[in-house]
Amino acid sequence: MTEAEMMTMLRIDDLEFLLHRPDTWTTVYTDGRAGEPPGTVQRRLDALQRGLDDAGAPEPDRNAIASALGAESGSPAFPSSRWLAARDGRVEADASFAGARLGSERVTHGAFPEVVPLLRHLSAEQRILVIETERAGARLSTEQVGRADRRTAEVVDGLEDQITKVQAGGWSHANYQRHAEEVWRRNQSEVASAANHLIDEVRPDHIFVTGDVRARRLLIEDLRVPDSGRIVEVDADTLAAGSADDALDRAIEQTATRAQQELLEDARNRSAEGGGRDGAAGVAAVVEALQQARADVVVLDPRMSEAPTELFALTEEPWIALSHAEDFDVDGTRVAAIEAIARAAGHDRRAGALRRGVPGGCGGAI
Repeated sequence: MTEAEMMTMLRIDDLEFLLHRPDTWTTVYTDGRAGEPPGTVQRRLDALQRGLDDAGAPEPDRNAIASALGAESGSPAFPSSRWLAARDGRVEADASFAGARLGSERVTHGAFPEVVPLLRHLSAEQRILVIETERAGARLSTEQVGRADRRTAEVVDGLEDQITKVQAGGWSHANYQRHAEEVWRRNQSEVASAANHLIDEVRPDHIFVTGDVRARRLLIEDLRVPDSGRIVEVDADTLAAGSADDALDRAIEQTATRAQQELLEDARNRSAEGGGRDGAAGVAAVVEALQQARADVVVLDPRMSEAPTELFALTEEPWIALSHAEDFDVDGTRVAAIEAIARAAGHDRRAGALRRGVPGGCGGAI
C-alpha cells in the first residue's frame, strides 16, 4: 500500500456534532451493495444483525440501521462501503463511499460513535471541478472523489456561427479568421463565468480542464483561481464523438494521490522543524499535546486499529487522558487509543487535519 493510500485527513466540521454529543451510540461500518444478487445481500444483512445483537445494540438501533441499509437504492457494479451511527432508535449519521472498505467490518455499541473508519474515507475525498470544453461551449461537472459519481452541474452553449476557421484567401480569409477567434473567445468567456461561479460555490481542491486545445487555453486565461497549481490541463477531448474518459480519470487519480503525498510530507517537515522540538511522537506525548490544545496536525499509524491499547475519552476538556479520568474531575470512558486520539483531535479546533500515516510509529502531533 502506498503512502497516499495510507493517509487520512479529517474535515473537522464533518464530525463536530457527533463528537460533542456523548450518549449511547451504535456504530456500523460495513460493505455497501456491489451488484450482488438479492439473496447474497440479505445474508450479509442478517449476519450484520447478529453482529449488532452480539455487540449489545438495543433493538430500536438495530431496527433503524436495518431500515437504512435495506432502503439502499441502486446496485452499483463496483465495491462500496457504508458507515452509520445510531442512537435512541434513530440513524444520526449515514455516509456511503465508492470503493471497498478501508479496514475490517466494525459493529460497536458504546458511549461514543466509532469514527476512525469514517475518517479514512472522508480524508481521501477531494472536491473537484471538471470542465470539458469545446469551441461552442462546455460541460461543467462536480465530483467528490471517493464519494460519488461525477455529476453534470451546468452545460454552456455558445455561438456556433463561423466557429471553424475557413481556408479562404485574401481579405475574406483574414476577416473569417478574426471572426472565428472572437466567437471562440466569447464562448470561453461564458464558460469561464459559469466555472468561476462554481469555483466560488464548490471551492474545489482541483480543477480539471479537457477538450479542444485552443478552447481550453482561452478558458484557463479567464479562470479566477488564486493558486494556478490547482488547475490541471488534460490533453484529451472528452466531448468528441467516441471519446473515452480514461485520460481524465488517470489525471484525477494521479493528482489526488500526489496531493495526499504532499500533505503527508508537509506534516513530516513541520514536525522536524526546530530539531523536532515542535513535534511529538508516541501515544503519551501526543496525548499531552492534545490536552494542551497545541496539536495542529495528528498522524496516526493505521495498525493502532488492531492494537489493544486503550485511553480515556473524556466528556469535557481536555477530552483525553492516559488513565484515571477522575484526575480531571470529568467523566470518561475507556476506548481504543486510536478512537480516543481521533476524538480529542476533533475537539481541538486548531487541529485542521487528522491523518492516518505510514506504518512505523504510534502517532505524532505538531
